[in-house]
Amino acid sequence: MRVPEVRLVGPGGEQVGIVRIEDALRLARESDLDLVEVAPMARPPVAKLMDYGKFKYENAQKERNSRRNQGNIDLKEMKLRPKIDDHDYDTKKGHVVRFLKAGDKVKITIMFRGREQSRPQLGLDLLKKLADDVQEFGFVESNPKQEGRNMLMVLAPHKKKSEARADVAAERDKRAANRTADANADAQHQADRRAQAAQEAKPKKKKGPADNMDPDIDL
Repeated sequence: MRVPEVRLVGPGGEQVGIVRIEDALRLARESDLDLVEVAPMARPPVAKLMDYGKFKYENAQKERNSRRNQGNIDLKEMKLRPKIDDHDYDTKKGHVVRFLKAGDKVKITIMFRGREQSRPQLGLDLLKKLADDVQEFGFVESNPKQEGRNMLMVLAPHKKKSEARADVAAERDKRAANRTADANADAQHQADRRAQAAQEAKPKKKKGPADNMDPDIDL
């Protein structure tokens, strides 16, 4: 670094202050660390004492994870008409919720026909209603915009794909556990009913003469 001084940050993130570059390099040698410029556009530049090899490795890991997450996100599409009826709207909204819960983005397309093109407010109102109805699961990433005869909006999920998959797996495991518990409870109920029926089916013992005698009488 060809600068007279830097704003130095310690290995633990502590602020050392503005020091001469010679002093910063000396501190790096004494700590057996590297002096890495982390904000070259600042005045003075910001440098940090760190293990540069570890720093490069962690950055590479972050970039790989970022690319992996981006590659896992699918862009689904849902098409609606401006004058969609309530039943169709609820059906399509359910699909949008399912996509968002799975961690996917959704492009909403409002298709205008004929005279509908002169009433873009219909599309805006419908997109706003949909965004409000699914706000628990996603948010508006790209605001409505007109493209030819269509109006587009993109919704993005609140949760990452990995988090969404974990939630789906947890919900699946929960349902399986509930089904197992219900089956066990039903089996126990059936067993109790069979035991009760068997008990009721046993013949009752008839009383004989000896049963009717007074136990206090001395024979």
